Amino acid sequence: MDQEIDRIVQAISIAFDHTQIQLHQQALAYVSTIQQNANETWRIALKLFVDQNADGTRKYPSQARFFALRVLDEFLDNRFERFDDESFSTIQQTLISYIQSEYVLGAAEADAPFLRNKFSHTLTLFFLCTYDEQWPTFFSDLFTFIQPSEQNAQKGFNRHVSLLFFHIVLEISGEVADQIIKSARSFSAARHTRDGKVRDGVRDRDASRINEAVLTIVSEGAKRMEELRKNPNAATEPKELDHAIEVVDWGVRTFGSYVGWIDINLTVTPTTVPLLFTLLADSSLPIRLATSVALLRIVSKGLKEPSDKLQLLKVLSLGQVLDALETKTRTQQIERGEDTDEGEESYREALGKLLNVLGQELAKLIDECSNEEIRTEATNYLLQIQPAMLRFLADDYDDTCSTVFPLLQVILAGYKRTRKISTEPLDESKRSFLTSLLQVILIKMKWGEDPDPEDADEDDIAEFDKMRKDLRVFLDSILSIDQDLVTDAVRTLALNTIAAYQSGTTVKWNDAELGVYLVYIFGEINKTGGKGRAAFCQAPAVDRDRRKTTDYSEYPLTPHGEMLFSLVQSGIASYPNRAVALQFFETVSRYSDFFKVRKECIIPTLEAMVDTRGLHNKNSQYRSRMFYLFHRFIKDLRNEIPVEICTTIIDSIRDLLVITAEIPEEEEPEIDLLTEAIQNSTFDSQLYLFETIGILCSLIYKTPTQQSSVLLSLVKPLMDDLSFNFQAFRTQGPSDLLPIVKVHHIVMALGNIAKGFPDYPPVLHADYILPPLDVFTQMAQAILVCLEAMNIFKPIRDATRFAFARILATAGPTVTHFIPPLMSNLLAHFEPSELVDFMNFIGLLIHKLNKDMFDVLDQLISPLSSHIHDLLSQPITGTDDQRAHVETKKAYLTLLNSIMASKLQGIFISERNSASFENLIQSMQQLAEDVSDPASEKAALTFLNRCVTVWGQSSENVASGNEEGIESLPGFERFIYERLVPTAFRVPSMPNFNFKDGQMAVVLHEVANLLQTICKSRGTESFNFFLNVFLPSQNWPQETALDFTTKLRDLDSKSFRKYFTDLIRSSRSSS
Repeated sequence: MDQEIDRIVQAISIAFDHTQIQLHQQALAYVSTIQQNANETWRIALKLFVDQNADGTRKYPSQARFFALRVLDEFLDNRFERFDDESFSTIQQTLISYIQSEYVLGAAEADAPFLRNKFSHTLTLFFLCTYDEQWPTFFSDLFTFIQPSEQNAQKGFNRHVSLLFFHIVLEISGEVADQIIKSARSFSAARHTRDGKVRDGVRDRDASRINEAVLTIVSEGAKRMEELRKNPNAATEPKELDHAIEVVDWGVRTFGSYVGWIDINLTVTPTTVPLLFTLLADSSLPIRLATSVALLRIVSKGLKEPSDKLQLLKVLSLGQVLDALETKTRTQQIERGEDTDEGEESYREALGKLLNVLGQELAKLIDECSNEEIRTEATNYLLQIQPAMLRFLADDYDDTCSTVFPLLQVILAGYKRTRKISTEPLDESKRSFLTSLLQVILIKMKWGEDPDPEDADEDDIAEFDKMRKDLRVFLDSILSIDQDLVTDAVRTLALNTIAAYQSGTTVKWNDAELGVYLVYIFGEINKTGGKGRAAFCQAPAVDRDRRKTTDYSEYPLTPHGEMLFSLVQSGIASYPNRAVALQFFETVSRYSDFFKVRKECIIPTLEAMVDTRGLHNKNSQYRSRMFYLFHRFIKDLRNEIPVEICTTIIDSIRDLLVITAEIPEEEEPEIDLLTEAIQNSTFDSQLYLFETIGILCSLIYKTPTQQSSVLLSLVKPLMDDLSFNFQAFRTQGPSDLLPIVKVHHIVMALGNIAKGFPDYPPVLHADYILPPLDVFTQMAQAILVCLEAMNIFKPIRDATRFAFARILATAGPTVTHFIPPLMSNLLAHFEPSELVDFMNFIGLLIHKLNKDMFDVLDQLISPLSSHIHDLLSQPITGTDDQRAHVETKKAYLTLLNSIMASKLQGIFISERNSASFENLIQSMQQLAEDVSDPASEKAALTFLNRCVTVWGQSSENVASGNEEGIESLPGFERFIYERLVPTAFRVPSMPNFNFKDGQMAVVLHEVANLLQTICKSRGTESFNFFLNVFLPSQNWPQETALDFTTKLRDLDSKSFRKYFTDLIRSSRSSS
């Protein structure tokens, strides 16, 4: 065995030595085998761990001995059967001898303290395996080592064994009672049964003695600590005070580990409570923290009888203790000033958690107990601890403040329930509490003076935003209880802060920011406010068409209107702190309707937005946000902004329209540098600015010459830059990414300028003033030229598609002739997702331009259909392909139905496309019979339905001209009878047509619609066809066929769909 042990020790040494490359993996494999075969190797591991040299030192290195414990753990951890007597005796005697030599007589692994923790775990696993049947005297045997011998009684309890005892009890509690540990494991019925037996055995046999031992050792240790603190010279060995603190700390942790699962009468006694409260205020931070956890577990322990629970809480009298300790620690906190002590703050946090749990337990008694006396006592107790809760809530440290959030939530939920069932006003005590709570919340909503958001990192900002969001939840809860209390407090604080700043009083930046923020949220909390202008002005209802001409300045403002008016008039936008100024701009851009009732506030706000307080601020992140806020403000107030200042605003921000591009460093080879360069958040925010100048330029439409001149002055520098970078690309090729990125950015900018203009009108009235269409035509031409040479780059294709969508929406039919070359270039290189986007883009244009799209679609539909057919015919190799396949089919069918709905169906049978019409109809028929894709099947049936409506009308219907858009298509009736009618009956009879699928029910309804459309379009002819030709050929009885055709002709759509569905379902069930 010794030789085998030597080999293991050598292998472990090599495994830890990464320089021995050749043998490293081999050694790891060998020791892994030893561990995996623990059932055979445990004896070797046991000997490896405990063997000693002649001088009493351990024979093998600590690393090897640690590995030996891992092997023993492997052997013991999942063992649920009884040991044979010899194996049990061997392990038991060996471990007892080891404890005797190492812990009683030795230094308890002083050279390798990590072995102590590992050994306590291994011993615990052996205990779990043997306690119930083989080693019921485990604790009695262990206590003999703790109790000092007669001659050493003056030294007290054995420290090493005491700590071992504590660690074992902690491990046992974790294994048999800790739900977190249990939930992390896979469930094992054998382990669950075993742990239950151990738990019951400890409670029955040893709980009292364990508890007595723990408390005795802790009490003795606490006395010794006190003696040594008073008289350090009384120490009998070095670091005796530290050792005593360590023992008490681990003893209290141990006590806290089992209070939740043993009899409460053992743990809460006239002796333990004073001891715990003494330790809760001890000078040692670890002891205080451990004691707070122990008390928390006592308080949260479940008891069957509410009276017992209330008695426990009264015996503890924690409320008074926590109140005193909160006051004491807060005073110390103030005395420390800026000298932060993280340890002491963690203690306040622990006290807050303890108060929180105490309050929640009281709230449970109030909510769940039926005994009115108990409820009254619990209510009074809860009222007593509320002041301390508010002080914890007001703590500067968010971790401490948030400890009482759950309790606060429970209290407010109770108030809200009471409010719902009672119309009586709040009693004075509750209103007083809510008033105090509201003041605390409003103060906590402030930034700390340090850090300033300008200097804070992203984590600090995120934490503050989260805290503010959490506090808002409580604010909203108070709001639902007493709205006036909240709105009055918020309004008063905001107006006072703004007025103080306006009067020249020094206002701290965080107070100013809070004041503006309260104006920002007032619209959310003021539930009685109206909508739109009514939220800010007490004016009578005005018809929509008269609102623009109504002078709202003669009407008084609402409270929120007064707050906003004061905000703008105060000049607080000039506060020398970006957080304050940005909150101002966030607020005014949010409540743009206010400026419609006080138009005199528009120009001062715009001035602040445009100068260094806003768009021209030196901070780039600030500017980026301002680009959006400025855009939102202009967009919402485009009809209120004086036209004469539009060109002035445009001129003042021209310097911000310069487009720059940067190519990032290549950090990882797999990263696409072009994509990285284009995904530039700074440029994305700059695009808002380009749309804004488009809006401003569109507002001067009454002077077309000036508008054309201004637009050209904005577009020409971009076009020149586009030309320069396009030439650079042609010269340098795709290896230089900078020109490609610049072209992308400029195309996007041009598209956003067009986006700022209104859409081309569906009906062009004689007095309508068109925008400078020639400029948009130049833009489209330039973009198309770039695309032709750069269509291999997806970002360029994406940018072009976006820009053209906006230019086409603005310029309408003037630029539709660019669409066919646009399509051919976009589809020369494309990904499936781009094809979907392109079809959606064409669908949007059909909606906007309608008849003006006919010639474009006439050129487009055949090559597009060819692309679609090629793509859908490719084999599907994975989920991505499957998704692309489905999305492409869906977009194509949506486009076809949009064409039919817009009465542009003539493109399908035009001279250019008539040759491919039959293939199109056949492909639609195939999709209509594909029950594996119900959504596409339904869309295909809808398309065929519309085809019948347009081209399948009888000669009588065509001659009458009752319906617009119908036209004769010779031979189409043959397709209806020979192909569509059989399809309509074949689909629901397919074996894999699932009636229980909701989508298939929709398909069946669409089949019913198709049949009725055929009957309506062909009239008597179709009635006779169904009755005398088709249904008899399907072996329908004459009576059933007559009933069907009669209902098909006479019932309304809804009734026939129900009839047809029931008919098919009954026929399927009978077959």
